[in-house]
Amino acid sequence: MMGRILCLDVGDKRIGIALSDEMRLIATPLSVYTRVGYGPDVRHIQGLCNQHDVSFVLCGLPKNMDGSIGFQAEKVMAFAEKLKEAGLEIIFQDERLSTVSAHQALIEGGMRRDDRKGTVDKVAAAVILQSYLDAQR
Repeated sequence: MMGRILCLDVGDKRIGIALSDEMRLIATPLSVYTRVGYGPDVRHIQGLCNQHDVSFVLCGLPKNMDGSIGFQAEKVMAFAEKLKEAGLEIIFQDERLSTVSAHQALIEGGMRRDDRKGTVDKVAAAVILQSYLDAQR
């Protein structure tokens, strides 16, 4: 299977978005979308899928540390259901500690705290996507 994968790190206020290359080897942070509501949010994701010729959407699933599905994961699954209803194929990927990894990478890269706030969500999405891509090889 080839074709790009769009990855979402879905939060209450923002969605971090990353994109794979066509060969599915490298994840790249794409953007951070500020949420408005289900309708506009779904249309935005659909537009990105069309623009980048995406095969499917990978959603980070924020499981609890014991692997159980908690309140935040249920919210992500509800949003993913709206994406499915809009005709998008959805796959879930465990995203435990992805935001921590993203913060560490940005700190190691020398990014200032104020600048990290607007970047960390898309980097977290890239961490989730790269983890998925590596596991598929």
